[in-house]
Amino acid sequence: MSTSRGPSGEPAKSRLGAAAGVIVVSSVMFTFISYWRTAAIVLSDLGSTAYYIGGIVEQAIGPAAPWFILAVMLFSYAVRSVYIESVSMFVRGGVYRVTREALGGMAAKVAVSALLFDYVLTGPISSVSAGQYIIGLLLELAGIITGQPVDPATRKALAGYGSMFIAIGVTLYFYRQNLLGIHESSDKAMKIMIATTVMAVVVLSWGLLTLAIDGPRNSLPLAPDLTPKMNYTLGHQASPLGFLEGTSFGNALAGLGGGEFLSFLGLFGILAAFGHSILAMSGEETLAQVYREVESPKLINFKKAAFVVFLYSLIFTAGVSFLAVLLVPDEIRMARYADNLIGGLAMSVVGPVWLRLLLNGLVVMVGFLILSGAVNTAIIGSNGVLNRVAEDGVVPAWLQKPHPHYGTTYRILTVIAVFQIATILASRGDVIVLGEAYAFGVVWSFVFMSASMLVLRFKDRTPRQFKVPLNLRLGGVELPIGLGLVVLVLFLSAIANLLTKETATKWGVGFTLAFLTVFVVTEQINHRRRRGREHEHLEQFNRSTAPKLSREDLGLVGPYCKLVAIRSPQSLSMLEKTLVETDPETTSVVVMTARQIGGDAALDPSVALDPSAGLGEYDQQLMTAVVQCAEMAGKPVTPLIVPTNNPLHAVLRTAADLNAQEVVVGASNKYTAEEQMDQVSLYWVNICPGEVLPLTVRIISRNRDMAFDLGGGNRIPKISERKARSVAELRAAGVGADRVLLVYDGSPASHDLFQSALTMLDPDVALTLAWLGPSDEQPHPEVILQTEQQWAQQLRREMQVARIQGEPGESIVALAHDGQYDLIILPVDGHRPWQPWVEHVLSHTSRQVLLAPPPLIPAVTDDA
Repeated sequence: MSTSRGPSGEPAKSRLGAAAGVIVVSSVMFTFISYWRTAAIVLSDLGSTAYYIGGIVEQAIGPAAPWFILAVMLFSYAVRSVYIESVSMFVRGGVYRVTREALGGMAAKVAVSALLFDYVLTGPISSVSAGQYIIGLLLELAGIITGQPVDPATRKALAGYGSMFIAIGVTLYFYRQNLLGIHESSDKAMKIMIATTVMAVVVLSWGLLTLAIDGPRNSLPLAPDLTPKMNYTLGHQASPLGFLEGTSFGNALAGLGGGEFLSFLGLFGILAAFGHSILAMSGEETLAQVYREVESPKLINFKKAAFVVFLYSLIFTAGVSFLAVLLVPDEIRMARYADNLIGGLAMSVVGPVWLRLLLNGLVVMVGFLILSGAVNTAIIGSNGVLNRVAEDGVVPAWLQKPHPHYGTTYRILTVIAVFQIATILASRGDVIVLGEAYAFGVVWSFVFMSASMLVLRFKDRTPRQFKVPLNLRLGGVELPIGLGLVVLVLFLSAIANLLTKETATKWGVGFTLAFLTVFVVTEQINHRRRRGREHEHLEQFNRSTAPKLSREDLGLVGPYCKLVAIRSPQSLSMLEKTLVETDPETTSVVVMTARQIGGDAALDPSVALDPSAGLGEYDQQLMTAVVQCAEMAGKPVTPLIVPTNNPLHAVLRTAADLNAQEVVVGASNKYTAEEQMDQVSLYWVNICPGEVLPLTVRIISRNRDMAFDLGGGNRIPKISERKARSVAELRAAGVGADRVLLVYDGSPASHDLFQSALTMLDPDVALTLAWLGPSDEQPHPEVILQTEQQWAQQLRREMQVARIQGEPGESIVALAHDGQYDLIILPVDGHRPWQPWVEHVLSHTSRQVLLAPPPLIPAVTDDA
């Protein structure tokens, strides 16, 4: 018998599903982090604020600063709720996406311009503050060693230039870490927060002990002081009233006494003091930016991270602010320690000088770490914001080009680092000036975010997984009172800031207009290049080729591997369901698409593996859809593209190479499910040499989920099976039967079956009686049905009744599908063939079916 041969002379059969290799798609978008790492990233900014916020706020409103810092920290919980609601709607959220959906593109560009001003200053203010703490410790040591303090002019010069060079070094270090990826930078943030926690416990405990032994050394007024104060860093008087200074209104505010703050004028003064303190809440936006990276269960983990951030920042930031004012003497607190207040607190606790110096050393070391970590947070946040803007076609797509080795958006990271270093050089190491300017972006990004969420409550009424509390429903309208109050407080604080923080307003408006101009111009340029076509966001990926596949080559860990075959961005139900069920701690998910090839590539698939080529547009669309699915689930996947002339054979060949336990495919548009199963079985037997390897194959569509086992099967435990602690939790996770449909015809046999099912099923399982209607010899059908319902009520079991109309088989299949039933119980007689409608149900439903024949007379005697 002859065998046909190709041009090269090899048998044509050997080219079945030929694949010279695979294309491995990589991107940082396929990685996710725990809620502890998420909290650590955000706390690197929010927690680091404790190191400089006390000095900045006291410079503005005097020794009442801790009360307003405490108020801001408590209010931050409400703002955090706004961000939780926003991420429940948008995985890639943040102020840009939310504002664009609510208020339109121009408002979104204004909001993100103000936010970028915030991020451009977050890194510099933190890194410069870190440098100030190190230089401050060195100057303290120099004074003790020489026996005389360093003169103010020398101190100022050394602190300014020394902190500036340290800040640049820190920025470059974390720029490098972010090039390596979120796991590298989040790991650093986690270690920094562990060290910070140890330091915070020591400082707070030591401060409280000092307070208990010596009592407070200074008074702690409730009312803010809005008079001009000496700025020791700048060497001149500075007014906290900004543009209002010298006006009659400003003079009235500056002359307010303690009791007068209860008046209308006093309320504005309190609002102005609150606005000066709102900087303590910086870093909230990073919560939304890192939500994409949060692992499954996504929203639950995000809430945990948000609460950890709130509690930590409340205790640490407010705690050190109170202790510093109570324990550091008034005459040296702002004169010497305005830029390193916790260092001043360390030198003011009880104990010998050498021990206090040791504590100060700990404060400085950890302060350097956490303030440096805030640089990391600023880079991560800026990267997230600019990525959202790039995804919308506002800035050039080439900015998102991933690093060829690490897969990170290195061009955006480089732009961010350049901006931050330029800001550090311009500030010359002055924390107070940076803090003044910084407040603009913080408060206005909050205003845009909260106002947009308020608009979306009325514009988009789709159900949310979380809402800001305090909602009042009047008729068909829900009034978001809690969200409205948050918007009101933030807006009034922003207006007060606009009037009283002159430096912030001038620099903030200038930077915002500059960024806005860049965004408008680049968007117009991109629009012209598209020639009027709508912008479609496509993720940027790296691709590499491999001659063969193994788990080690792909870096897969864990005992299980699940291969999901996809073919269309519009049909990913099989991937969505797989990700819901998969436990990422034990199972690696490989997502594969088979690229159909023809021509010369069909004879030699290596033609399709040109390493210099990028992904085609369709492959990009498909991989972008995969990224979106992975982000929604918060679970990592490994994507592959396999050039082949036989897609199904390539899928099963890949499963064999990876030693996968399960293969998940979509339902075929060309073949029936039975024919599809036959093809899979035939190919798998041909692929496996000798003994057929165990494999479980699932065919999933929107309406169907079928599984069959080859070689005995190899099913992977679902995440719900491993983590469930009760049967109820298993059912809630979609395992087992939660809704049961019992077909009932009124016969004595079906009555017995009904009684068995009613007593056997857990009360939490929903039971529906599918009433076929009795046969002609059964009188009084309604009486029979009422009897069954009364018996169920007597047992306190809820039961629904559905009357079957028309052809029974088709009606039962439709009812089971529409009602999302997990199990159908069919009463049948004990002999085949069964009735036609029973055969129809068995061959057309995707639900599990339990056939229940009545007891038969035994064919043996009792003695047997």
